[in-house]
Amino acid sequence: MTDHPTFVVGDVHGYRDELADALRDHELVDDSDDWAGGTAHLWFLGDFVDRGPDGVAAIELVRKLQEQAAEAGGLVETLLGNHEILLLGMYHFGDTAVPSDFGPRSFARSWEINGGQLSDQDDLTEELVTWLSERPLVTVTADHLLMHSDTLEYLEWGETAEEINEAVREVLTGTDRAQWWDVWRRMTTRYAFRGPHGQDAAETLLEQLGGERIVHGHSVIADQLGIHPAQIEAPFLYAGGKALGIDGGLFVGGPCLVVELPWEPHD
Repeated sequence: MTDHPTFVVGDVHGYRDELADALRDHELVDDSDDWAGGTAHLWFLGDFVDRGPDGVAAIELVRKLQEQAAEAGGLVETLLGNHEILLLGMYHFGDTAVPSDFGPRSFARSWEINGGQLSDQDDLTEELVTWLSERPLVTVTADHLLMHSDTLEYLEWGETAEEINEAVREVLTGTDRAQWWDVWRRMTTRYAFRGPHGQDAAETLLEQLGGERIVHGHSVIADQLGIHPAQIEAPFLYAGGKALGIDGGLFVGGPCLVVELPWEPHD
């Protein structure tokens, strides 16, 4: 057991104020949106941008909390989601064509299709681009494997969390469009832990990278359950208890889930 509480947050997609309210409900920020979590650890699973109005503002909130939490003996950190890859790819490459077997492709085209917001591009700074480019993709904390996408594609970049994070960091600090596009494409895949072989896939990933349970965002819980996002009140535990989905579908009317680990369903 750790001596500090650990919380995770799924996809925010531009809803900065809703995020702050959810953190406040868990006493992690105060009425001024400043850190109030003491020594707690708070991990975001990525996808701050696109679809909603204030993506960069959400990132800036997290950066502020990261500094404040460190001063208080706590920790705030974020993983990269596929929409951060898209944001950065749009920033660096725009509508320059990328290699594809499926006709014309560019970051600009995918950015427009996937809810890209011009205000986010306008608000990006070199400092923010550098900070985002250095964030990890996966981590193991409090016996949980945290990742944005419910996919096995992460293993294409390495055999350990450290190898995966370093491999993608090299891509994001470089200018190889094909490698950038490959990161975006792989991170859009999903549903690896569903179906009759889902538990086996989850256990394979856990054995390889560590942790007792996977926690991911990316795939809206309501889509997996076949209900409206407004009906979501809790994360989704599945794959024989080996995977926990925490994307409440904020951008389609669901909640911003802030989940303390370990999480178990209530009877």
